[in-house]
Amino acid sequence: MRPEVRTVDFLVIGGGVAGLRAAIELATKGSVLVLTKDKPTESSTEYAQGGIAVALSDEDEVGIHYEDTIKAGDGLCREHAVKILVEEGPELILELISWGAEFDKEGTKLSFTMEAAHSRRRVLHSRGDATGKEIERVLITKARSFPSISRLDFAFTLDLIVDNDRCIGAAVLRGDTVVNVFAKAVILATGGAGQVFSRTTNPMIATGDGIAIAFRAGALISDMEFIQFHPTTLYFPAAPPFLLSEAMRGEGALLKNVNGKRFMPEYHEMSELAPRDAVTRAIVSEMVKTNSKHVYLDLTHLDKEFVRKRFPVIYATCLQYNIDITEDLIPVSPAAHYIMGGVYTNIDGETSIKGLFAAGEVASTGVHGANRLASNSLLEGLVYGARTGKRAAKYITEEKVEITEIESYPKGIADKPAMLPGDVEKTRSSLRQVIWNKVGIIRCDESLSIAKKWLDKKNAILDMSFQNRRGFEFKNMLTVAQLITDSALLRKGSVGAHFRSDFKSKGDNWQRHTACVRGKGIFSID
Repeated sequence: MRPEVRTVDFLVIGGGVAGLRAAIELATKGSVLVLTKDKPTESSTEYAQGGIAVALSDEDEVGIHYEDTIKAGDGLCREHAVKILVEEGPELILELISWGAEFDKEGTKLSFTMEAAHSRRRVLHSRGDATGKEIERVLITKARSFPSISRLDFAFTLDLIVDNDRCIGAAVLRGDTVVNVFAKAVILATGGAGQVFSRTTNPMIATGDGIAIAFRAGALISDMEFIQFHPTTLYFPAAPPFLLSEAMRGEGALLKNVNGKRFMPEYHEMSELAPRDAVTRAIVSEMVKTNSKHVYLDLTHLDKEFVRKRFPVIYATCLQYNIDITEDLIPVSPAAHYIMGGVYTNIDGETSIKGLFAAGEVASTGVHGANRLASNSLLEGLVYGARTGKRAAKYITEEKVEITEIESYPKGIADKPAMLPGDVEKTRSSLRQVIWNKVGIIRCDESLSIAKKWLDKKNAILDMSFQNRRGFEFKNMLTVAQLITDSALLRKGSVGAHFRSDFKSKGDNWQRHTACVRGKGIFSID
């Protein structure tokens, strides 16, 4: 099958906060094509409830936000990256407001809430718990105002196209048509990989595609063992693990076990507002102690009208399952939420492959270290999306880059796939269960080795052919699962969100980062 060909100055893969902000930055520098593999609004940004952290309140300072981020990262943040995040964040938030973003206010002043591991109320929110949706709306509207920005929705990126060690485009599957998009610079902004786990807050599209295609192209991948598990997602047999924002605990919600006993003060001095990894492990411990599959989140002591107004989406969603959060205890348990690692970049979004840039959750800038501070993700998307756009524009000017077209036929597409759709779904489900059970919240050599053995047996799948997005997503999920497992095996210690029951201390050389490059295995870097 001979692919169709399309050319553009800048190709942005992903339409969440990072991708859109990069596209807006590039809009005056040339033609920009934004690819989304689903509808325009389907991204992790859309589902972000809690808010966006920024030092804009009277009681806050950039330096305090910096210290909170460093502390949450448990010693593995790249300090310069954090400094950029907190210093450039306020201006970009004010810019967002000037574009029409409506954040909640108290009178004429912006309203800030508290979240776990923050020492100040610095989390901006919109319509209570619909912050990501508001930011997505504003960025889409702004992007549409530029005639230089075009979109291609329901377009799945199969692989990057690399020529002479330079990324020159991507092979894209749209329906049953392959399109080779050639560009002067390519920006990955594909989001996370939560769907690798059977319990996750992430949307169905979060299958680690950007990390997988970058790995196959030869890019350096870093810190894949650091998966953040959100402590409180709705636990209900008929419901998906719907996220219950950390802001609920910031406003006073308490955690209780199935016997009705509050337990967080026994585990951490910050109680319910401890860092996410500490709260998650405490919940797991209580579930084990009480032989239960969940604990409870309790808001019943708070003013009912305040709760309904502050958390309207959560209130309405829980009512669908006959849970009134103003009157009932909410059954909750942890779920995979965010990956701190990803495609290694510098502070300008440059990867180890010339012409390839990355921003947002797909990237590993080191800004989150071993454990992301709550509500820093949307801010990272804004700050590093803008920086990556600026650098990509400079790159094509400084290097005098011209669009290069080559004969490129994406591998793995066949009229008759090697794996039937039913087999794909069955093995995909098994993969998610294995990774959740063996590479989840609490790990050890035995569990990780079992997972690695299972994954190694599936290696042949990576060379198989598929016909549709589900099959190619599964291939990417398998690749990402291997990277997470191998990285977790290499780190013989417990740091941040990576906890090993057989190595509870941080271990030797814990300050080093894990890294992997295709064909070179897993190793450590500074």
